[in-house]
Amino acid sequence: MKNQIRSTTVIGLIKDGIASMGSDGQVTMSNTILKHNTKKVRKLYNNKVIAGFAGSTADALTLFDKFEAKLEHYKGNLQRAAVELAKEWRTDRYLRRLEALLAVMDTKTALIISGSGDVIEPDDGIVAIGSGGSYATAAARMLVKYSDLSAPEIINESLKVAADICIYTNDHITIEELKV
Repeated sequence: MKNQIRSTTVIGLIKDGIASMGSDGQVTMSNTILKHNTKKVRKLYNNKVIAGFAGSTADALTLFDKFEAKLEHYKGNLQRAAVELAKEWRTDRYLRRLEALLAVMDTKTALIISGSGDVIEPDDGIVAIGSGGSYATAAARMLVKYSDLSAPEIINESLKVAADICIYTNDHITIEELKV
């Protein structure tokens, strides 16, 4: 029986010229919490892009490196780098076995990238991946609509909501932000 690693909620949004992305810190294998404070979001490309992952850590780190190389090659063009990574990820014999999702953003664009070749830009500028992603998205949408909280505050509160609902998400939160 293969142990399935389940972990994470990553959410990002752009509001008032601030891009903010955060994640919980929990890593779970089967029915055991292995780690409480893993960092799943990081800044890339001279601190102009934020990326977060859900899935296998080794696979995600490989994808971070590949994505940053694409950003370098396309001089920081987030959308082009994302499309090129998705194409390579889907067609490369080694990469297509990687089990992860990426959420990436700069101060203008937020995207989700998958190994099946998808590059998704949500209509509302909110990206979320991982087991608690839908809970965090619902919370973020309501906070954007009915509060005056800043982007990092919305990310923090949304992750707390996900942590209260999703057993694979905890409240050890890491948040990164970019300003225009």
